Amino acid sequence: MSEKDNTNPAIKEVLQEKDANKQKEIYNQYVDNMTPKSNPWLNCLKAFIVGGGICLLGEGIIQLFQFYGNDRELAALYGTIMLIGLSIIMTGLNVYQRLGQFAGAGSIVPITGFANSVASPALEFGVEGQVFGIGCQIFKIAGPVILYGIFSSWVLGLLYWIGKCLGWIG
Repeated sequence: MSEKDNTNPAIKEVLQEKDANKQKEIYNQYVDNMTPKSNPWLNCLKAFIVGGGICLLGEGIIQLFQFYGNDRELAALYGTIMLIGLSIIMTGLNVYQRLGQFAGAGSIVPITGFANSVASPALEFGVEGQVFGIGCQIFKIAGPVILYGIFSSWVLGLLYWIGKCLGWIG
């Protein structure tokens, strides 16, 4: 059996049609049928609930550390570390991916989403070894974020320094 025999019948119909306008119409109908339908309001609600839940958990952790005698700054540091650790553990257990499929952008709360984006390639490419797998792939997604974060802070620091030297900033 050739590769063309395995082609989807709807695609065969599109390819066999000679009229370009009719071909576009058949193809657009095929795309409409194959595209998953989604409810944007429901997606927003899911993202809001999950993202808000992650933030609420973070605030709860901060309040807990403050309850045990830490000041707000130290409690926030501990809360950040706890959220990063939890998101990495959830990534390793494949829970964070399912959470992301359910909540979409709601799971990309900055600190947990960033930890997930660093941990995911490390887990995925771990079979390739420590150096070429984990070492080369771990910053595949997060690398540009780190690079542009450092670069933009350098540029802003330079502008701030120039502003101080010229007396524009008090």
